[in-house]
Amino acid sequence: MNILSFLIYCIIITFTPGPTHIVTLSTVQNYGVKRAISFCYGSSIAFTIILVLSVVLNSLLTSFLPKATAIMQIIGAAYILYLAYQIYHMNNIVNNKKDFGTFKSGFLMQFINPKVILFSITIFPSFIMPYYNSLNELLLFAIIISIIGSLSFFFWVIFGNLMKSFLIKNKKASNTLLSLFLVYCAIIISGITGT
Repeated sequence: MNILSFLIYCIIITFTPGPTHIVTLSTVQNYGVKRAISFCYGSSIAFTIILVLSVVLNSLLTSFLPKATAIMQIIGAAYILYLAYQIYHMNNIVNNKKDFGTFKSGFLMQFINPKVILFSITIFPSFIMPYYNSLNELLLFAIIISIIGSLSFFFWVIFGNLMKSFLIKNKKASNTLLSLFLVYCAIIISGITGT
């Protein structure tokens, strides 16, 4: 196994903008770093659980994958559109959406985030299982990937905090842009573009 290509793939997939990162950025902007960190803890724990489940149930999931993918695309796209709506309608006054950007929402979001699910399902058979097959080895790789993914979530908190004054100054424009990014994610994930 080429460890370097595996690590590069993991870093590119986990650090590139996706629904979780966009919500993290919006949470920093609208609720602050503390709440965004809570959201990231929830996201990280769920990401780890999904990876471990992928290790344990990979053979079962690969036979179920075509049906699961279609369902995940629909649910994931709908949820992402809901998030886009929520972000777009955040106002300039104090935000009181109690469930947005919380540990619970970060945790639950990962289970319907198609980027996370598809990454978790494909990383093991594509990069790891051809070379390693003991449960201990696979779980070790799940931990390594979890660390990389968690770092990506917290990177976006730092990025959001550094950009916070700019984002607050241009709140309507930044909320609109973040919402449009989520709409784009929903379109791509939905499968309606054929990609």
